Amino acid sequence: MPIDAARALAAEPRQGNIGWDHKDVQLYHLGLGAGTSLNGQSLATDPDELRYTLESKLHVLPSFATVAGAGMAMLGGLAAPGIEVNLAHVLHGGQSIELHRPIPVKGNATSSAKVAALYDKGKAAVIVLRTEVADADGPLWTSDAQIFVRGEGGFGGERGPSVKEELPARAPDRTEERHIREEQALLYRLSGDWNPLHADPEFAKLAGFDKPILHGLCSYGMTLKAVVDTVLDGDVSRVRGYRTRFAGIVFPGETLRIRMWREEGRVLVSVTAAERDDAPVLADTVVEHS
Repeated sequence: MPIDAARALAAEPRQGNIGWDHKDVQLYHLGLGAGTSLNGQSLATDPDELRYTLESKLHVLPSFATVAGAGMAMLGGLAAPGIEVNLAHVLHGGQSIELHRPIPVKGNATSSAKVAALYDKGKAAVIVLRTEVADADGPLWTSDAQIFVRGEGGFGGERGPSVKEELPARAPDRTEERHIREEQALLYRLSGDWNPLHADPEFAKLAGFDKPILHGLCSYGMTLKAVVDTVLDGDVSRVRGYRTRFAGIVFPGETLRIRMWREEGRVLVSVTAAERDDAPVLADTVVEHS
């Protein structure tokens, strides 16, 4: 059934309650590789790393917003009126987060999710699912997931804006490498993304991959952590916004090569798979900061 854009955009937001505490935050951070070794040196007791792993010193990496309370529940927006798609044709094309204030270690909040935009790419559709989260003290964050659906274009909608970020024609200001442990996807999925593509070799082969791939949102979180820990002096409260486009896959056991260019109020980032001739992983990636 074709997408009914007018009906989907006019639908009332889906409301819900979400909650989290220090265990959810710690599990998420561990799933990103917090506390492991870097350049052959263990970080398990490093004071800077304990901010991600020890409850008495804990701060919250802003990308935790993608898993807080309900994991991938944002994709429930695909069940909105006017949208009937084959989930086998769905790809997570991009992700953005706008932070209104730092995320607390423990929280209870309301979540309001809706289809914010629908774009017609001809042979495919792009659905923008927006989730706004607030607690008793006011707004916390706004999250947009750009969902690419093959075979669902041609419904007569706008093609949508281009968000391509041109990287500076100079060497990066900083380059970091982050190794992905072999079991990392198995740990990360405990934060809510149970897609067997990231754990089951047989399912991965059916999807066309030699073995399970890492979650795109895990690469997303690992990248933000690298930027915060280096360019932003370890201060998560400086992050104001973070967006990316998922440009390719990466496998557990490989290494993310994260190149960073500093600009006024933001960091431009390129993420590639080091072992595969710098194959793209994340593109059009920007961290906005104070």
